[in-house]
Amino acid sequence: MANLLEVRRRIRTVKNIQQITRAMKMVAAARLRRAQDRVINARPYANQMLSVLGSLAARVEQRVHPLLAEREIKTILLVLVTGDKGLAGAFNTNLIRAAQNYIAEHQGQKICMLAVGRKGRDFYTKRGWSLVGEYANIFSRLEFSHAQEIARVIVDLYTREEVDAVDFIYNESKSILVQRLTEERYLPIKPIKPTEGEVLIDYIYEQPPAEIFKVLLERYIEIEVYRALLESAAAEFAARMTAMDAATNNAGEMIDSLTLHMNRVRQAAITKEIIEIVSGAGAQG
Repeated sequence: MANLLEVRRRIRTVKNIQQITRAMKMVAAARLRRAQDRVINARPYANQMLSVLGSLAARVEQRVHPLLAEREIKTILLVLVTGDKGLAGAFNTNLIRAAQNYIAEHQGQKICMLAVGRKGRDFYTKRGWSLVGEYANIFSRLEFSHAQEIARVIVDLYTREEVDAVDFIYNESKSILVQRLTEERYLPIKPIKPTEGEVLIDYIYEQPPAEIFKVLLERYIEIEVYRALLESAAAEFAARMTAMDAATNNAGEMIDSLTLHMNRVRQAAITKEIIEIVSGAGAQG
């Protein structure tokens, strides 16, 4: 009987866990929809900015801007974008593994790290890394101001020649089931050249094109950082929704298995009692 009570207790526990995972799945699905909408809404602005930059690039001397300056790469700033929370499958693990592989591949160069997300920050601070910057717990209320602050830090480090390149590692959201691990070089910015045969739009500029080009290059970095943060947030919600859906299904299967086991134990106990009654009656007869 004690075994039967233990099985019932386990079934009750698993049902409680199933309710939690189902609720987390629904919350992640709602947040994923909003995150995907923000990614989609940001794309037209980014595309139009690239169009204007391409037009300006054909009219100014690009080498004068420090964000376009290429130099020998001795120090690299690695920006690792992870999540703030767990329970998202292999989302954070894959990012940290990619960062570890990146560090191993660049052993001949000095690596500085800027961590966006609590999971990546905790992993490297526990291993003695001195981070040049950390931004934790921003994804619950992600704003453009967060991207501006991060962009300001990396632009300042690059223009002061403290780092010679800036690379981002983050997860790009392709679909609910697919998140693509992405490694991109943000600085130096690749020279912007119009494609062959492209007809440039003749904008009317109120200020000198060179001055506008300088401002837009910095804004371009802010937009790219913001895009990476939005993509990472959407990918994290998708990974959490998938993981919680699998956990809910696994809990259901475990409940069915435990219920079957409980019924077998109860049936065995009933059979044993019947045998004892019949045997006692036979002995008296």
